[in-house]
Amino acid sequence: MGKKALADPEVPRTEEGQPLRAITGEISEGTLDLDRLIHERTRLGILSALAVNRSLSFKQLKQFLGVTDGNLSVHARKLEEAGYISCTKFFSGRLPKTEYRLTGAGRRAFERYLDHMEALIRLTRES
Repeated sequence: MGKKALADPEVPRTEEGQPLRAITGEISEGTLDLDRLIHERTRLGILSALAVNRSLSFKQLKQFLGVTDGNLSVHARKLEEAGYISCTKFFSGRLPKTEYRLTGAGRRAFERYLDHMEALIRLTRES
C-alpha cells in the first residue's frame, strides 16, 4: 500500500481542504500593499470628505463621520503628521475654529489608495 502524500501545511486551505486561490492578473508590484495609514475607517472617511470639499471644519468632520472629539483629533493628527492634510487654527470672533484641507501629497496618496482598491475589485470580480 503506497503512502498518501500529506498536504503542504504552509498553503492556506478552504474548509473543504482545497488550496486558496491567490489574486492574479495584470497587477503591478505593490498593488496589494494598501496604505495602512489611509486604510483605517476614520482616516479614510476624513480623506474622502476632504477630497470632495475644499475644506471642512472640525465640527463638520465630526458630524459627518459620527466620531468623538478625541477620536477625530487623534486620526486627523496622524494624517497631518504624514503630510496628507493641513490644519489651520484661527478665531472667528471669540470662537476658536479648526479647518482641514487635503494637501497635494494627501490627494496623491488617496488617489493611489483608490487605484489599489479598484485593482483589487476588478481582479476579484474577474476571478
